[in-house]
Amino acid sequence: MKNILLLVHDDAGQEARFQVALDITRAIEGHLSCLDVSVMPQLMDDGISSAGTAMLLADEQQRETANRRTLEARLAREQIAWDWTDVTGAIAPRLAEASALADLIVINRKLDAFPVPEMDRIAGELIVKAGKPILAVPDSARALGICGQVLVCWDGSAAATTALRAAVPLLQLAERVILLQVDDGSVRAPAEEAAAYLSRHVIQPIIVRRTLLGGAAAEAILAEIRRNHIDYVVMGGFSHLRFTEALFGGVTRTLLCESPVPLFLAH
Repeated sequence: MKNILLLVHDDAGQEARFQVALDITRAIEGHLSCLDVSVMPQLMDDGISSAGTAMLLADEQQRETANRRTLEARLAREQIAWDWTDVTGAIAPRLAEASALADLIVINRKLDAFPVPEMDRIAGELIVKAGKPILAVPDSARALGICGQVLVCWDGSAAATTALRAAVPLLQLAERVILLQVDDGSVRAPAEEAAAYLSRHVIQPIIVRRTLLGGAAAEAILAEIRRNHIDYVVMGGFSHLRFTEALFGGVTRTLLCESPVPLFLAH
């Protein structure tokens, strides 16, 4: 893991993304690629003309130009390798297009304070469509405890396995790794298999098992985060069919809405 792709946009979640991306890039001695997206205004049924749309886009691009000057001045003091690209369009497709050589994409778990509708779905779309792990951070984040306590959620699914493998370079820096297996009847492989894999990467996790008694797996994970003062979570994203998750909710969707710590997700 060396190449970190960061969504840049002047919104309420930017500072959280920026600080967390800096922490990761420094820790792995990597390269930070900043993708500054000017979002195209959406045409609504309110009579906005093409001229009006062009004016809105010009305003958006002007704000992002000022945002770039501010962040580039900060990046110049960070002593990390970085580059910057300006694009225009919808955020999820532009990030997916730019992620071909990225090892990790940093975004917010929700962009619900964003001035464009339905931005809270971007993290979910990227998990599935970009084919790369993402780090979804809450707006309140101001750092990432890379050398702290990490919770790895394990159910033996392909998504959980992908997330586990992708997170190894970060897990090797953690003080403690807790391997959580929540028994809700869907575990496909025991936690011992994941622990054995991690041990070959010089990571000695602590296995914790929780049995659900009428509760939800997401609630058990959130309780574990609070109980162990977790710094970030590693888990598979959307292990079940997306339409099922959309209809009935799901662990990924719940944590993207409620997690107080960053989520390292892969599909």
